[in-house]
Amino acid sequence: MRAISTTGPIGVISDTHGLLRPEALVMLEGCGVILHLGDVGSREQDAAILERLGELAPLVTVRGNIDTAPWAEALPMTCDLSVNGWRLHLVHIIKEFDPATACDAVLHGHSHKPRNQWQDGRLLFNPGAAGKRRFRLPITLGKLWADEHGLRGAIMHLPL
Repeated sequence: MRAISTTGPIGVISDTHGLLRPEALVMLEGCGVILHLGDVGSREQDAAILERLGELAPLVTVRGNIDTAPWAEALPMTCDLSVNGWRLHLVHIIKEFDPATACDAVLHGHSHKPRNQWQDGRLLFNPGAAGKRRFRLPITLGKLWADEHGLRGAIMHLPL
């Protein structure tokens, strides 16, 4: 399990689908680490999204179901991190999460529906989708704070 220490918030983004909005970049400035929960994009040039996010802060990414370009083959399907001692499990599709996994939070994407909910002693967190709009769902990303005060999340609507 990779361990990360940060005093800043954790930026959480998902489902960019080939579109990294300038508003998302502004909202992620100052984050100590950024997590992309998959569906970066299916085209070769979509790898630039991860490069740009990585310029803001250290970046950890998992692969989503549309991440089919050759560059995406190197992305893991899941990732376990410890951030300031809090255990985070990253996966794109929550149905692929094994409930026996020891973690304090499950961070997922795929549905484009924001979620910030404690269930059975675990935070279930989906930042929603920051890329192309799907149906009438909002355009959002998330931030987490993981410190001695606890593990807390917020869903943030992009000002479009």
